Amino acid sequence: MAKMNFGGVEENVMTRGEFTLEKARKTLENQTLAVIGYGVQGPGQSLNLRDNGFNVIVGQRPGKTFDKAVKDGWVPGETLFGIEEACAKGDIIMCLLSDAAVMSVWPVIKKHLTTGKTLYFSHGFAITWNDRTGCVPPADVDVVMVAPKGSGTTVRSLYLEGRGINSSYAVYQDYTGKALEKTLAIGIGIGSGYLFETTFQREAVSDLTGERGSLMGAIQGLFLAQYEVLRENGHTPSEAFNETVEELTQSLMPLFAAKGMDWMYANCSTTAQRGALDWMGPFHDAIKPVVQKLYESVKSGKEAQISIDANSKPDYREGLEAELKALRESEMWRTANTVRSLRPENNK
Repeated sequence: MAKMNFGGVEENVMTRGEFTLEKARKTLENQTLAVIGYGVQGPGQSLNLRDNGFNVIVGQRPGKTFDKAVKDGWVPGETLFGIEEACAKGDIIMCLLSDAAVMSVWPVIKKHLTTGKTLYFSHGFAITWNDRTGCVPPADVDVVMVAPKGSGTTVRSLYLEGRGINSSYAVYQDYTGKALEKTLAIGIGIGSGYLFETTFQREAVSDLTGERGSLMGAIQGLFLAQYEVLRENGHTPSEAFNETVEELTQSLMPLFAAKGMDWMYANCSTTAQRGALDWMGPFHDAIKPVVQKLYESVKSGKEAQISIDANSKPDYREGLEAELKALRESEMWRTANTVRSLRPENNK
């Protein structure tokens, strides 16, 4: 375990150089990893583990997702089972269901959490708010987490590129005395670039804040506000979209992803530099109170309850599809389709 300096603060970090894939395989050599759920995180994590030589099985209900698992090479009756059978067979039960699905399947999972087994999550939601979810594990099992900082699709694509996604890790309950070693082994097995230490509570709160904030909610709100102002002042859809989204995602984000915001600023025009430096303060001052309000709503459990209540409605899926359809059919994102089609790689 290495101590790394992040902006002047030391944190525990584990890299693949320190905890090798060979060591990870050795740590879990007698363990069957049962991946429960083949929706968002399930495919990426299970396929990476399988490709890395671990003993993996998948548990999934019959239906389209089960059929997808079959197409990905999981064999019914050999490496692909129903959820209960997979839980019974697994030494490490990797719960990769949606937060709502975890609640509905929890009685089945808990029944098979026999002494010495390991319960694994990739999100702290179910445990952090277990007063609301009902997910209280027995005392005689290990409870651990590795949370990739990205979608399951990215977990897989970065692995196939030979890179790896950054992940946080945590141990909630260490019954066997080997929980940390197993956690790190799984983290390396799923293809993490490096692993940094957290807790279930910190992961859950930061994750929900990020999703509602800069990663998804806030960025769509910012995009739409700027796009609307440009359109309302006579700019064309193409111009408004390029100046709001396309230039950011295709030109500027790779620059600050590679070497930081200051480097990106230094590689833009002096006019852009001056404007960015002058206006980042007003944007910060306007947005921080909203982020603080969001954080308090997440930490209090209010956002978790909203999610639980919404996902529990029988017509939730229909309502969600309607909201996503409205987003997809908005002028800004219909314009995006045309702009993407005109990129050089799509216009040969």
